[in-house]
Amino acid sequence: MPLASSFPLRRWIWRAFAQSALIPLILVESVLIAAYLWSNTAIRDAQVEHLQQGALDSLSAAVKREGQVIDVGLRSVESQVKLFRDATLTALNNSAFEPDAIEIKRHTTTPSGVFYSRTDDGRAASFYANSTPLAQQDHAKALRLSQLDPLMRSISEVNPRVASSYFNTFDSYNRIYPFFRPQKQYPHDMVIPDYNFYYLADAKHNPQRNVAWTEVYVDPAGMGWMVSAVAPVYRGDFLEGVVGLDITVGQILNDIGELDVPWQGYAVLVGRDNRILALPRAGEEDFGLNELTGYSYAEAVRREILKPEDFKLSKHREMQPVLRAMEEGRDNVQEVLLGGRKQLVAWSEIPQTGWKLLLVVDEQNIFHETNRLANHYQKIGYWLIAGLLLFYLLFFAWMWLRSRRLSEQLVQPIDGIVGMMCGLGRGEFQPNAPVTPIKELAHMADAVLHTGEQLQASEAQRLEAQRILDVVLQSTTESLWTIDIEAETITLSQRFIERFGLAASTLPLREYNQRMHPNDQQRISQLRGLFAYSGEDQFEAEYRFADANGEYVWLLSRGRVLERDSEGHLVNIAGTYVDISRLKRVQDELRRATQDAQAASQAKSRFLSSMSHELRTPLNAIYGFGQLIEMEVQGRPEAKAEADYAREIINASRHLTSLVDEILDLSSIENSRQQINLQPVAVADMLRSCGELIQPQVQQRQLQLEVLAEPDVGLYVQADLRRLRQVLLNLLSNAIKYNVANGMVRVGYEVRPDCVRLWVEDSGTGLSREQQGNLFQPFQRLGRENSSIPGTGIGLVLSRELAHLMGGEIGFTSTVGLGSRFWIDLPSAAAPAGADETQPNAPALQPKVLANVLCVEDHPASLKLVQEALRDIANVRGVGSLQLALAELEHYTPTLVLLDLDLPDGDGLQVLDMMRSTARLQTVPVLVISAAADKTLFEQACARGAQACLAKPINLAQIRSQAIHLLSHAL
Repeated sequence: MPLASSFPLRRWIWRAFAQSALIPLILVESVLIAAYLWSNTAIRDAQVEHLQQGALDSLSAAVKREGQVIDVGLRSVESQVKLFRDATLTALNNSAFEPDAIEIKRHTTTPSGVFYSRTDDGRAASFYANSTPLAQQDHAKALRLSQLDPLMRSISEVNPRVASSYFNTFDSYNRIYPFFRPQKQYPHDMVIPDYNFYYLADAKHNPQRNVAWTEVYVDPAGMGWMVSAVAPVYRGDFLEGVVGLDITVGQILNDIGELDVPWQGYAVLVGRDNRILALPRAGEEDFGLNELTGYSYAEAVRREILKPEDFKLSKHREMQPVLRAMEEGRDNVQEVLLGGRKQLVAWSEIPQTGWKLLLVVDEQNIFHETNRLANHYQKIGYWLIAGLLLFYLLFFAWMWLRSRRLSEQLVQPIDGIVGMMCGLGRGEFQPNAPVTPIKELAHMADAVLHTGEQLQASEAQRLEAQRILDVVLQSTTESLWTIDIEAETITLSQRFIERFGLAASTLPLREYNQRMHPNDQQRISQLRGLFAYSGEDQFEAEYRFADANGEYVWLLSRGRVLERDSEGHLVNIAGTYVDISRLKRVQDELRRATQDAQAASQAKSRFLSSMSHELRTPLNAIYGFGQLIEMEVQGRPEAKAEADYAREIINASRHLTSLVDEILDLSSIENSRQQINLQPVAVADMLRSCGELIQPQVQQRQLQLEVLAEPDVGLYVQADLRRLRQVLLNLLSNAIKYNVANGMVRVGYEVRPDCVRLWVEDSGTGLSREQQGNLFQPFQRLGRENSSIPGTGIGLVLSRELAHLMGGEIGFTSTVGLGSRFWIDLPSAAAPAGADETQPNAPALQPKVLANVLCVEDHPASLKLVQEALRDIANVRGVGSLQLALAELEHYTPTLVLLDLDLPDGDGLQVLDMMRSTARLQTVPVLVISAAADKTLFEQACARGAQACLAKPINLAQIRSQAIHLLSHAL
């Protein structure tokens, strides 16, 4: 491995010249230039100090002058607020006033209890929120306040700073001018006293009943960021409401933009809590803020939104000197590093509101002339440096030519030796050695030749071992393959080439994919793409491949990553092919049987139950003997291939078992026999885990996924964890499949009065009314049966049934062209209490003597598996029918009974009943092992005296552990 600091020989010689001759010369010249630059800096600093003092005095005077201008404008607004307050009190007390017909006609009431004005008519908008019940609303008061409309209109016309005037009451009534449609902007259950433009004027915050100024907030009426001057309206000691005048931040920006700030500076208005109230565009870049973004009207109408914390001066480290000077009452001009530049900040306080006006001026603008002179001196220095550089360039060129001639005498033989080593890497084990007079380099060339001879001998041994390995693999597996990702080629074993009539052992992936069934090509391409970015090490896929006669054969392809590059990208993958056509035919037969049984549910259930038993019984033998083979060869390096074959058998049997379980699951749901385990389920964790599971499909379709769930929300629903995940994943899968290109998928929740709703929303094409009527119908795909979108049409049906079993409801809303939202309502639940889940699961000690075990099993292979699993701890005697078992137990008392429930001449539960009714056999433990994996049947067996139950195919380690545990208690 080369060192990080290595470099070519030519460069090494050049560096030796530089260190001994050039660097000392450069140091001397650098000291002279540094002395010149230092004197130039001293002169410039003296001039800057003089100008700075004059700038500080000018800034201090300017900020005080402009602060007084703003104070006068705010006082005029306060005078109008007081006038508005007095007029409002007069209107409230004028009970004799009769509103005109226009005022009465323009008001109406919504079904939800909101009293509001429908039309403009040159008057103010009126809104009575239904947070005050309709029976308690004072409509006469609302109509009587129309007396204020002329005054409100006059205030808006006279004072251009005022964006709107309003009166808010204690019972959530609002009258505001100019007119807009409050029933569309305001929430109907709006509680006005909760907003700062009301409570800042109440007795708690304003006991003197003066005019108060709010902080900057987002206007619920939709006018953006604004500040309000508010005053309380009391009738006696009762706070009837609050009047206010709104001034938008845009207007304040216009006002401070017109201030006369010297040296092209700008002004900033800061509130009492040092939060920026108004920031002109010139200052947005310096403070890293955007004045008119960062708010949401949808949130503003539900709760008050103040300016973000980023607008506080304390959040800006560069403004800390200014804040400390403000607190200590020192000079009102400070130098700060703002926006990457040195700037001067001056301030003055506006007495009327406690706000502060800041003037910000760039020092470059103040010291422009001094900097110009200093730059002139610097240019002279640069010319001197340029002359020195030209001298050194010529000197360096001469030195470089000398070093080049010296290095060529060494580089040529070294390059020859490097070429020899590269030849060894290409398989050229006898390269030509370069001729050199240097003794050390000649010895190095001889060593490379000797290394080539050793590599040639090692390569011959490797090829022989490879040939033997190929013979073994060709005789033990269906086929082998290797994929080169960079070259996009696949290399196949000879058996595969001969069987499928391929032209060569190495093919381009594109040519290989053409042999796939057209319906499988896109799916396999997507699976390969997902695998490439998933970071997993194992790959598995099933698809159809055409043989030499054009007939399609089902193949199961399993692979493992051989190599990744430094960035984690795939380089090589290798694996095997297995012909699963027979398995696929079995699956097709099961599928056809399921379809034919739609009209006869009971017959279908009996068929599936029987099929389950018939499949589990041979699977039990396959799975069990596979485990026995694996245990036999475990730890033997020479039997690695046999271990791999056994593992493939075990994986295949597990795959078949999973298929059987899914078919039985569908049957049990449709026949209301599905068992649900209800427990508190964390909503946020569930939504996030489903989002992570579905993320690869989202990326594959180039969509966006948004999970709206806070990690510490602490919200739970009563549901079956596995079934709820199944429902949500099904809804998410539909949202992805039926979405538009570059669409959005959202998943979230909302708390409702009687439940918690979990929802999935997409931005797809939506459902028409006809399609909505056919939704939740079995095998109904809404016209997409012939599309390329995969599906069976039963996902939503199963989801609805699972929702009902969990005590919930499933529903949807959809708009054509906009998308759909599917939801499931579930009962809420309390957080689960902490419990110690640690249970002693280690098996009991193995008995010291062989126990007598009776195995009631009609399948010889299953009996042999049990005998093999327990051969070192028990003598296993087997009987194959109900009658033989009853007869055997008449005179034989075993230590343990292994019982199959499905016997050729009766129900195995009869054996269990006979044992529990016989005093001699009552304490003998019974382990039920059955191919009928029915939870209800197992519960019946335990209720009638069985100690444990296992479903076929059995795991040998599991049955051995259970047997040792039961025997240790029986002996």
